[in-house]
Amino acid sequence: MEFTVGPTRYARAGSDDIAWSESGAGSPLILGGWWMSHLERDLEYAPIRSFLAALSARRRVIRTDPIGSGLSRSRRATPATLTPHVDALTAVLDDAGAERVTVLAGSSGCPVAVAFAARHPDRVERLVLCGAYLDGSAIASAADRDALTEVVRRSWGVSARVMSEIFFPDATPEEQRAYLRHQRTVGSPESAAAALAAVYAFDARAEAAAVRAPTLVLHRRGDRAIPLALGVETANAMAPARLAIVDGTAHHPWHGDSAEIVRQILTFDGVDPGLLTEPAAATDAPGTSPAGPLSEREREVLLLVAQGRTDAEIAAELYLSPHTVHRHVANVRSKLGVPTRSAAAAWAAVNLT
Repeated sequence: MEFTVGPTRYARAGSDDIAWSESGAGSPLILGGWWMSHLERDLEYAPIRSFLAALSARRRVIRTDPIGSGLSRSRRATPATLTPHVDALTAVLDDAGAERVTVLAGSSGCPVAVAFAARHPDRVERLVLCGAYLDGSAIASAADRDALTEVVRRSWGVSARVMSEIFFPDATPEEQRAYLRHQRTVGSPESAAAALAAVYAFDARAEAAAVRAPTLVLHRRGDRAIPLALGVETANAMAPARLAIVDGTAHHPWHGDSAEIVRQILTFDGVDPGLLTEPAAATDAPGTSPAGPLSEREREVLLLVAQGRTDAEIAAELYLSPHTVHRHVANVRSKLGVPTRSAAAAWAAVNLT
């Protein structure tokens, strides 16, 4: 079934209009915003799109952009306290008509999700935290926090490269370039710096003990952005929490072995594990997938990818813009259900040559 996303809608929370959208069907799962999320631009980034498609195959996925980020409309920067963000989640759920949900959060969305679960226990079926922390001041020293925030404010390009090394250290050169292109499109240096300051200011330690919903804390062993010790601390602070340590270094759940992260999320949320081990797209006819057949242009681009060509080289040969080539590659990966460019090239080597 093709992955489609509904239109962007807005929920009123005080003086802020909180952007949200939804995809899929089934039990509702809300995915709160993270540092510099963007409802539309995130869909253009293949790893996030694939991650959302996998979740949406089993759940009604509701996404939001935080106050001060993405498509949300506000006259203020991202608040550094939890209450406005909790109120924003509440407004979105009310607008979406979702009374009781599974809350999925990653990174800086985790303190917000913990506070929401503590304050609104009647609305939280389950809580899943990926790359979690409770106290932002524990992520790094005060000097390092201030330095990184200032780098973000002064040079979005330089800071994006620094962030890519932290968030996705094992990325291939092509994956890093794709991540950098995406990161630079989701917001301004000023909004990014304000959002990062909020990341470091969040503190949900006092809320954690009040959480009563069954909770899964997923953390990659080699996470450089949020050390594993902070994930362990998060799980220990909540009586119903279960800690699952996953191999890898990527911080965001859609990077690295995202299929394992999705499997753990959906299994914890009540999906029969047997339904998550269906035959892969390779069992389909060559060039087809649940998202539909590859177009002739996509096949043409994919063959050049399999030859090791860069986007710029493909663009020059096919008389396209590099941006158009990037979109074709992203669409191919989405249709094939593969997480990386190299995996798409491997598929092409078997099926198109």
